[in-house]
Amino acid sequence: MTNKLHGIIFAYRSNPQLRELTQQRNTCSIPYGSRYRIVDFMLSNFVNAGITDVGLIVHANYQSLLDHVGSGKDWDLSRKHGGLRILPPFGYSDKSRNGEYLGRMDALAGVYSYLEHIRQDYVILAGGDVAVNLDVKDVFETHIRTGADITAVCTPVPRGDPRDSVYFTVDDDNVITDIYAHPVNPVGCESMEVYVMSKSLLMSLVEHSIAHNVSSFSEGVLMNVGKRLKLMSYCFTGYAARLQSVAGYYARSMELLDPAIRSDLFNPMRPVKTKDRSDPSTYYGPMSKSVNSLVADGCVIEGEVENSILFRGVHVEKGAKVQNCILMQSTVVRQGAVLKYTITDKNVHVNAGRMLMGHETYPLAIAKNATV
Repeated sequence: MTNKLHGIIFAYRSNPQLRELTQQRNTCSIPYGSRYRIVDFMLSNFVNAGITDVGLIVHANYQSLLDHVGSGKDWDLSRKHGGLRILPPFGYSDKSRNGEYLGRMDALAGVYSYLEHIRQDYVILAGGDVAVNLDVKDVFETHIRTGADITAVCTPVPRGDPRDSVYFTVDDDNVITDIYAHPVNPVGCESMEVYVMSKSLLMSLVEHSIAHNVSSFSEGVLMNVGKRLKLMSYCFTGYAARLQSVAGYYARSMELLDPAIRSDLFNPMRPVKTKDRSDPSTYYGPMSKSVNSLVADGCVIEGEVENSILFRGVHVEKGAKVQNCILMQSTVVRQGAVLKYTITDKNVHVNAGRMLMGHETYPLAIAKNATV
């Protein structure tokens, strides 16, 4: 049935609250979980459900994302007809050509001509900045079974910052009774920003938004036009991580050290795919130490690593100590350096004898290509 479903991923935002992590990339392409990017999860959710056509809406600062997804081959989305399509803002109106998208409806208006040629009868809209293993097939079947105009995926376990989140109150029949956008405190179930609807409804909503200068989906559509529609919720009870700040990124990453969370997020029945790389196995020196850590392929560990996440190609030299850290691809920690509660972006070089120390609630973040 999911061959009737077309996937749209919003990958245009660079969240300023993520500071150093989004200086040279958008939020969707942030590395996560020792070998993945955040966008891998939603792409994999779509592919695991049998979706063959996916549009990736981008705007600026997306070179890193393009390098990662390429033609979509690693997700079986490299096809002559359909497959993965990168959607830059080719349809922007003159008045907003030089600015960023103001919201999801603004982004959809920017790719209106693409939407017109969607072959499927239904569309699933999702953000690419959520790490979740979601059974999209079940979401779609629930949407059809309930006869909903819009089905919204939500979670009863709020994890996001209320100032950057949307919440639903839901009755016993899973009907959404009220919507709260960016409240002071969480209310009800937190929206995962995943929505299913028919293509015809989506087109009418986009046209309405263009005519009425509406840019936001949650505030401009759900809280207004949605009052005349049947809004149903799909309550997801598994693990989901939204990356909205540096501290939030650190906390959600460290949760992966819990085997129960890893088994939920990386369910072998719905595998998470990523860009393929042929790295050698990680080398552990005779005096090295690695405790309770996720270590990707291609690393060289000669020092001590504890409660940390290491991406591909990280080198920890003899005498160096890494505790409660996230070291992204090709980070080098020289002899005698000590790192605690630190996030290093790609290609960071930490000189010998340096001491870098943050805090669990305010980790130290080092920008890409930096030498410390």
